[in-house]
Amino acid sequence: MKINEVVTTPLWIPYEQPFHWSQGVTHGAEVILVEVHTDEGVIGYGESIATPSVEAIRAHISLAADFCVGRSPFENVRLIDEAYNALFGREESCRASKFAGKALAGLEMALWDAMGKAVNRPVYALLGGAVRDEVRYFGFPQGETAEEIAGEAARLAASGHEVIFVEAGRGDDLDTEVVARVRAAIGPDKRLRLDPSGRWHPVRASRMMRRLSRFDIEIVEQPIDAESVEALARVRAASPISIAADQGVIALGDAFDVCRLRAADLIVVGLHETGGLLRFCKVAHVAEAANVDVCIHGLHETGITTVAAIHAAAMTPNLDDGNQYMNNFLAWDIVSRPDLTLQDGRLPVLDGPGLGFELDWGAVREAADAWWGGADCGSRHTQGHRFDLGPRDTADPQRAGGTAPDRGSDGDDGPSGTDDAGAAARYQRDPRD
Repeated sequence: MKINEVVTTPLWIPYEQPFHWSQGVTHGAEVILVEVHTDEGVIGYGESIATPSVEAIRAHISLAADFCVGRSPFENVRLIDEAYNALFGREESCRASKFAGKALAGLEMALWDAMGKAVNRPVYALLGGAVRDEVRYFGFPQGETAEEIAGEAARLAASGHEVIFVEAGRGDDLDTEVVARVRAAIGPDKRLRLDPSGRWHPVRASRMMRRLSRFDIEIVEQPIDAESVEALARVRAASPISIAADQGVIALGDAFDVCRLRAADLIVVGLHETGGLLRFCKVAHVAEAANVDVCIHGLHETGITTVAAIHAAAMTPNLDDGNQYMNNFLAWDIVSRPDLTLQDGRLPVLDGPGLGFELDWGAVREAADAWWGGADCGSRHTQGHRFDLGPRDTADPQRAGGTAPDRGSDGDDGPSGTDDAGAAARYQRDPRD
């Protein structure tokens, strides 16, 4: 089986409500759908986070695809390593591991998905097998005001979440009010975590953690800028609250330094930081050797990443029980099956072939239209369609026949029968690209 094409499609999915955090306000998920097509008709799907630049991420996926076409998806590790070294690691002056992770994650996911589908096995089985049957997530209340956040926190606590996670770093007084109201809303028995996303400097972090410790905070995630592990270690040494490292852990060496310097009690990391499932698992193994747990980090993503992260989580022994989940913020998802609605704050490990999900092609079209239409989302968008619906090659059964039904036209959340063989709605690149 050989790869004959890699297709990328920029997508925009708005959020149900604005997402307020220390970096500002985010209005939706901007991603790039990555498809790996093979000469045997197997298609693997993944997604890359499209920020800070869709054009840049998409261009690097295209360059990485040059290493893949004509070769087997079962060379996954070699293909990704070759692309990484050529595009991001060959010259020291061009190293950009954070950007590399975002660019290559979707391609790596899609390669795993194709591999699993080819042998009719779930991806976690190819990675060594599952050590758990489910993944547990924290409740993530959102809102602009402390009152709004506390109200949502109460609802999430009542729905079965044992861990409640709130954004901080929006101002000392507002942070204190949010924490006080949320603790009162969820009661004394629920576990409460904070994330200033690196917006506190060390002195402010120490002051705020002393100020907030009376509210029984379990963990403060990345209280200071992620550039200095040593500084984080100093903050942790003086902190009355446990500390999690987040944005500073990208590669194996980062995880090693955090553990070696005892800079954190927990490592928060996701597939888009590490560049895919395998590197995530390697980071988790480094942390495991130091007796440190890892927590899945979420970004502004779709259900594709949620599903892929479940496979990585399934075979991670030192996984935390309060992982990040972002699907509930989406106005709609592009994954039609399985149902990714949390039940008691949990999702089961998936047993389907590959990553084990099916796409809703009507929702994909809607998200592509939103991106190319330049939706008012606070992000830069290029105007004008470059994709046309319809079969690309009628000889290809994956692309032949019909057009995509409108999302929700039958009264539900999307069309039925949206598996790979029935995915008639495709996106054709303009020959002028």
